[in-house]
Amino acid sequence: MAAATTSHPHNPPRTTSHPHNPTSIHQTSFLHLNRSSLYMFILLITQGSSILLVDGFGCNWGTRATHPLPADIVVKLLQDNGFDKVKLFEPDPHALTALRTSGIQVMLGIPNEFLAALASSVRVAENWVQQNVSVYIRDGVDIRYVAVGNEPFLKTYGQAYLQTTFPALKNIQAALIKAGLGKQIKVTVPLNADVYQTDTDLPSGGDFRPDIHSHMISIVNFLSESSYPLTINIYPFLSLYADSHFPVDYAFFSGTAAPVVDGPISYSNVFEANYDTLIWALEKNGFPSVPVIIGEVGWPTDGDRNANVEYARRFNQGLFNRIFQGQGTPKRKSAPEVYVFGLIDEDAKSIDPGNFERHWGMFNYDGTLKYSLQLGNNRKLVPAKGVKYLEKQWCVMSPQASASDPMLTEGVTYACTHADCTSLSYGSSCGDLDAASNASYAFNRFYQTANQQKGSCNFNNLAVVTTTNPNTQDPKCKFDIMIDVSKHAKLSPTKSRSRSASSPGVQQNSLSCSMICTVFVILVLIVSSSLL
Repeated sequence: MAAATTSHPHNPPRTTSHPHNPTSIHQTSFLHLNRSSLYMFILLITQGSSILLVDGFGCNWGTRATHPLPADIVVKLLQDNGFDKVKLFEPDPHALTALRTSGIQVMLGIPNEFLAALASSVRVAENWVQQNVSVYIRDGVDIRYVAVGNEPFLKTYGQAYLQTTFPALKNIQAALIKAGLGKQIKVTVPLNADVYQTDTDLPSGGDFRPDIHSHMISIVNFLSESSYPLTINIYPFLSLYADSHFPVDYAFFSGTAAPVVDGPISYSNVFEANYDTLIWALEKNGFPSVPVIIGEVGWPTDGDRNANVEYARRFNQGLFNRIFQGQGTPKRKSAPEVYVFGLIDEDAKSIDPGNFERHWGMFNYDGTLKYSLQLGNNRKLVPAKGVKYLEKQWCVMSPQASASDPMLTEGVTYACTHADCTSLSYGSSCGDLDAASNASYAFNRFYQTANQQKGSCNFNNLAVVTTTNPNTQDPKCKFDIMIDVSKHAKLSPTKSRSRSASSPGVQQNSLSCSMICTVFVILVLIVSSSLL
């Protein structure tokens, strides 16, 4: 059980890392406002608008998709919705190029698989910084943090990254200093909330896990010496997912759950209890003032009975309200910097943690709205603009096919092995379809993932292409048409400059991970379609 701050599990460990802005209260002095600023301030007050009490609004931008939303459209989506901070899990060249002069601050991640190389030599770290940071800084990308690893001390990883995370962290900092970026860019380590726990079922009993205690002290001490932040990922959803007896209301911010009383403090939601368990752990080990960033927090919309639009809207609206009000926790009154997880769905992510893993986005894969959220100042979420799609056609079960045909199950299994069918799982948005609709959904996912290639809608003559939208009567279950990546490539022919560390020498690659994923999947599907 991870990071239990009450008798309930708070952040059950994830089995993979992804592949998730507000910060402190805005301290604007009236003495430093010019006339124009003062006029705008008074105007907002007189119009009854709510004033954001934070100096930023952050979001995670994951790129594990077979048909990624073009980077320039994503950046515009971030801007249109007021996100002025973004967290990337890797130095994706398309994302970084699109972020140039955007006014969006960037936390740039380093995947765990590069920790060993970066820990081995400061020269390797210098090469990584030169190729993935310095060049983009010169191009106008506002990189503020480098996140070394992604949940490297996750329980399910065992000791895989225990000996390399801290050395890699130190080498990256040294490399940033040598590059003249030591004051401009801070380093941090995003950690899962399972790095701390409590033996008393209360936040005040918080301490770091015994098996990683010395490693945590080394990292926190290093961060503390330079006033660098510790980054933590907190997922109330996972508490509900892991324990059927977990009180539902305690996962949200409504304040209607029976409180957990810890001395003079009452906790009405698991987020605050979890966060304060970390604060107690820091204080207990002599680090009462280390800054803490919430690197990932959110709620998925599909893939589990508790992963749905209603719960996601409820949780994220409560979270946004806290962000806009600059609300902290009982142990730390100042609001932490928060990066919401996530921006858009990713259909190529691992589902080892659960089928919900591909559905954390506030927006669908194409940037369309899943639900409405109030953003403050009478603003709401707005969708992406300018998205190009494949032809309006779908692959469905043939009218001449029989639902009892034994080949149907084989076809569905094949389709779902090579495409994302997580919405068909129990409790999910398409989990109640009849056999024919279930097959049609699977066939269409395969067909769309294969870019509607000729021969990808056959399945032993059990499937046909149709121009009639097969969407079911249930509005939650949708038969999607994929983004036409080729159309966007023609519209914005940006040269790819990948700078991801790929070996101890940190060599350059010509394609980002998302593009490699897309090309590989399409090639596999085209070749394998001949077997259908």
